[in-house]
Amino acid sequence: MMQSRDPKRRICLIATEESGDRLGSALMKVLRQRLGDGVEFVGVGGRTMAREGLESLFPIEELSIVGFAAVVQQLPKILRLIRNTADAVLEAAPDALVIIDSPDFTHRVARRVRAKNSAIPIVDYVSPQLWAWRPGRARTMLGYVDHVLGLLPFEPEEYRKLGGPPCSYVGHPLVEQLSSLRPNAEEQARRNAEPPVLLVLPGSRRSEVRHHLGVFGATIGRLQAEGRAFELMLPTMPHLEATIREGIASWPVKPNIVIGENEKRAAFRIAHAALAKSGTVTLELALSGIPMVTAYRVGAIEAFILRRAIRVSSVILANLVIGKEVIPEYLQEECTPEKLAPALHDVLTESPLRRRQVEAFAQLDQIMSTGNKSPSVLAADIVLATIRKGRGTSSGVSS
Repeated sequence: MMQSRDPKRRICLIATEESGDRLGSALMKVLRQRLGDGVEFVGVGGRTMAREGLESLFPIEELSIVGFAAVVQQLPKILRLIRNTADAVLEAAPDALVIIDSPDFTHRVARRVRAKNSAIPIVDYVSPQLWAWRPGRARTMLGYVDHVLGLLPFEPEEYRKLGGPPCSYVGHPLVEQLSSLRPNAEEQARRNAEPPVLLVLPGSRRSEVRHHLGVFGATIGRLQAEGRAFELMLPTMPHLEATIREGIASWPVKPNIVIGENEKRAAFRIAHAALAKSGTVTLELALSGIPMVTAYRVGAIEAFILRRAIRVSSVILANLVIGKEVIPEYLQEECTPEKLAPALHDVLTESPLRRRQVEAFAQLDQIMSTGNKSPSVLAADIVLATIRKGRGTSSGVSS
């Protein structure tokens, strides 16, 4: 007698940024390995998810905006995309909805879906930064999220403390990419050689780049004026190249601009120190073993709101994961060449600041370990367990 086969699974994924697109693609790949032809994907994603078979409801570039002013101007369009996306999910009636990062968009979609069809399990891949600000979101999420897949090892405990939905640490995608971040013997020799390679990382969005290029250029100028020798490299992506080249036109020291992800990783493998905009890149640098100084500037409205909302002592992701403030951060009015240059000098030389960072970064492999399973495999395990158990039950161990 033939054994009956499971019905075809339909999984909806929504990712509206490039980082989420990469996470979604890796998750789709594992789900297809597990389910073969027994799965179909629908939703929103970018180029890498398209390569795994997703036909996106709209190009994710339509949401590539940042800053409160830009959001206000684009609000009617954003609300229309949220409604259209939620309606498409409801029409597809998937076995599970996986929302990936971009909480301002994806959570609004999830709430609309849950309100109209409570039978669809919802998994949130990448926790909102509720441990940093708006902690009340944890309890709110109980109403429309069945399981959170955390990228950071401290997040499950935060959800427990805040009374949110079950959260499991599945690991950061960077832990799967360590070989591309760390130098071989030849690259290590260049990392240790003179003049040291200094990376400048002003951000991954045009508005971030514009906020940081001026002060970063002036900081580099002060270092040069003080007689400090270095080889300057500025990794960026193709869509930012024109903005970068325009912004560095007045720099007293011109960096070697390298374009693309592979070239960026090659630069990381030989770099001795970095000046970076705070964000995920700080964790990338820390895992690469590169001491750094971080800075962040936003517009006046954003600064006013964030000052009143942030509830953590550091906004540097690597500091939060390590559990110690080893990386200096210079925010808003503190983000000046007069303050950045001396700190940058310290991480370029064998100072106590540099040694403290190197020692702390050496602990990251253990802190961020996921055992013998990759983040995308652990994420797929929980998505499939959520589907099997259905709505209203936890789908794994929240640890």
